[in-house]
This record gives sequence, C-alpha cells and structure tokens, in this order.
Amino acid sequence: MDSQIYGALSLIVIFLAVNVNALPVQTPKSSSTQINSNSVLVALLDSHYTELSELVEKALLLQTLEQAVSHHNITIFAPNNEALERQMDPEFKRFLLEPRNLKSLQNLLLYHIIPSRVGSKQWPEEHVIHHQTLCVEESDNRLPLTRGISGEKMVGGLARVVRPDDVIRPDGLIHGIERLLVPRSVQEDFNRRRSLSSISAVLPEGAPVVDPRTHRLKKPATPAPAGAPPALPVYDALAPGPSLAPAPAPGPGGPRHHFDGESQVKDFIQTLLHYGGYNELADILVNLTSLATEMGKLVSEGYVLTVLAPNDEAMAKLTTDQLSDPGAPEQIMYYHIIPEYQTEESMYNSVRRFGKVKYDTLRLPHKVMAEEADGSVKFGQGEESAYLFDPDIYTDGRISVQGIDGVLFPVEETTETPASKVAPTAAPKVVTKQRRGKLMEVACTLAGALGQKKVLLGRVCPNTTIDKREMDGADCISPEDEQTDINDLTSAILVKVSILGAVL
Repeated sequence: MDSQIYGALSLIVIFLAVNVNALPVQTPKSSSTQINSNSVLVALLDSHYTELSELVEKALLLQTLEQAVSHHNITIFAPNNEALERQMDPEFKRFLLEPRNLKSLQNLLLYHIIPSRVGSKQWPEEHVIHHQTLCVEESDNRLPLTRGISGEKMVGGLARVVRPDDVIRPDGLIHGIERLLVPRSVQEDFNRRRSLSSISAVLPEGAPVVDPRTHRLKKPATPAPAGAPPALPVYDALAPGPSLAPAPAPGPGGPRHHFDGESQVKDFIQTLLHYGGYNELADILVNLTSLATEMGKLVSEGYVLTVLAPNDEAMAKLTTDQLSDPGAPEQIMYYHIIPEYQTEESMYNSVRRFGKVKYDTLRLPHKVMAEEADGSVKFGQGEESAYLFDPDIYTDGRISVQGIDGVLFPVEETTETPASKVAPTAAPKVVTKQRRGKLMEVACTLAGALGQKKVLLGRVCPNTTIDKREMDGADCISPEDEQTDINDLTSAILVKVSILGAVL
C-alpha cells in the first residue's frame, strides 16, 4: 500500500515539473535602454554643440535615439551653434519651437542622423552615396554624401563638413557641419503654416471716414514701429483716468518683442536691496506708495526713466512733517524721476560741456538742476543739494538708477523769495497815461501862451508916434508889433496841436 502511494506521488511530482518547464519564461522589460557613459549620445549632450543638444531635449528624442544606438552604429551630422543661433531664420526657429510643431522638429533632427557608421575614411571620393536617415516619415529619405570641387566633404549637397570625426565613440561618431539640413516635408509644413498665419493675421479695418471739412477720406494714422518712443509725452500718461498714451510695443504675450515694465521695475528694486543702503527708497516705492506699479506701466508703454535714488542716510533726515501731508511721498519721489534715460557718463559730459543743465521731472513744472562739482555731478542748489554718490546702480536701457547722497526739493519750497524780487522792477507802461500827460502838456502850453499874450498887451506903449529907433531899448512895444507877435504865437500853437494830434 505504501509503495502504491509513493508511486502516485512520484507521478504527480513529475507531471508538475514537466508543466512548469513548459511554461514560457517572462522576463521584466525595462522601460528604457541602458546607455553606456561612453555612448555617442552622452558625448553629444556634453559636447560644444549646445544648441543641437537643447533641441534634442526639447524634441523629446532621447528615448528614440537610445533605442537606435542599441541597435545600430549611428553617425550624427551636427550643425554648429552659429548655424542654429545666428544664421537660422528667426521665424523658422519660432515655428520649430512651437508645441504644435513638435513633429516637424523631430523630423528635422532625425534627418541629421543615419543608422550606420560613416567616418572620414569611408567617405566617397568621386561618386555620390545616399544613406537613409532616421526620419522615416520623409518621402525622400535619402541623404547624399559627396565631395566638393576642392575635395571638401559635403552633406546633402549644401552643408560642408567643417569638423570631420569631431567626436568618436564605440557606438557612433559626430561630424560638425556648417549649416542646418532641412528636409522637404518640414519646409513644406513651414510654408503652409506661414501662409495660413499671414492670412489670419490680417487685421479688420473699419469703414473709411470722411472729413466733414474737406469732404475727403481721412488718411489712416501710420502705425508706430515696435520699440519706437511714445507719441505723447510722459506727463499725459501720468494723467488720472484711462491712459491716453499709445503703446508702440505690443502687449505681453505678443509674438514680437515687448517691454515688460513690471519685471524691469522688480529687477531694479531687487538690485537696490542687494546693493545695500537704499532700503528706505525701496520701501517707499513698494509699500508706502504705488509708484512701482506706475513706473512699470510707463516702461511697458515705451517710456524711459532715470531715478535719482537718495540713500538711507539721506532719507533718515526727512522729518515727519515732510512725509505726513497727503501725497507728500509721491511728490518727493516724482521730483527724483527724470523722464529720460541718463547714465553717469552722459550727465557728466553734459555738465562738463554746458555748465548747468536742467532736467525735467515728473513733478511738473519743477526741474532739477545739475552742474559739475568736485569731479562729479551735483544736483540742486544751495543747502538742499546732493552729489552723485553711487553711479549706475542699475541700467538696462529703459530704467537707469543713480544713487545720490541727499533728498532734493524744488527751489520754491526751500527758500522764500522776497516780494520785491518776485515783482518786476519797472512798472509797465500804460498808453492811456502817456496820452493824458501829453494833453496836460498841451493845456499848460496854451495857458502859458495866453498869459504871455496878456502880459504883452499890458506893456503896449501909449505913444504910438515914438520913433522905431527909440523903441529898441524900451520896455514897451508898439501895437503893430504886438499884433505880429500874436499871429506868430498862434501859428506856433496850432502847429504843435496838429503834430500832437498826428502822434496820438
């Protein structure tokens, strides 16, 4: 009985062993192929072809290339950085980096890789050899390798090999070429997208407007190019209410370059904090006022600003009364902002050449005066002056920050000007007063003439038969001479009256 049980158990064990051996062995599949540190892919990512390696990472091709390296020896024709950074059309590069054009970017990069090892010694001498690339979606998936007229190695009939056998590894090698190779499918896709974008980019235009005065069509305003200075002065952009200043640069998120004023203001405030000694000014710009936001809007609209930044020692001298009035901090800061882009060199050259220079400020109508003093630039006048202490703390082409050692105030607030100096010294001439004086002069002349006539009449000699020779030394005159004198005097008075009438 025991022998039968033992035999049955032996049969069961043999049966199970046979079935287990018959089952297929399932080995775990690794999601990614292990790449050796001496691989050509690692050499590509660590090489001086940085632009190409960045494009490979953005195109998500690392896993595809790892699989290719595990099966083949590959040859990579790598364009140099200058070909990808400077010589490439900016619009074409923008097209490649768009997320929706990821497939085109992948095909472009795979077109530069062939699944075989072709070194300098294997390069064809006279005839042309076509190699298939890893770009399997390309209809004409053949990359010709030839030699030029002078014997130089050529790829695709256009690109010259400038660094043959630049990187050599056991699983592949890299040749440096002078330009980018563009397959036909990618070029067609780019042309198609560009034509569609040009059609969709047509801006809608309104109906023509007729000028009611001339009854002619009004000409549309010429659009301002990107980066052009604003058409209106900065003071109009500071006016309350909706901004009237046009923005010549497109807004954030546009396809072209624009001015990101908020980021630039944040950068210069961070620079003030890291520079040290200007924490009070940064606190006023950010916390005590909204000037940081306002400056960001101005820079985004295309304006440029120069900030004369008082240091902490100068800000500590401000009294509570100077800061307690409503709007006082804003007015103080407005007087320290110049709506121009000035550096330490430009301001110093100006004061050296012209002596005294007045700069406009955002606090209308006050201006800040600058002059040369002790080999530097001095701002303000009298005791309320400040010197250029820390030049060019921050300069980015739109915002310039110059550190000064004092707080500036307009001249009218620091010194009281006497009324005698303010008023003009000479009283204005009034025409009516001049006419009234002339008339009075004529009246006096007439009165004097009549009095003279009366005196003459009183001195007439009673003896009319007196000899003419005896009258020469006498005090009296004859009636005939009296009448002659009266006529002459009357004529003279009439002449004066007529001349005065013509003048008046």
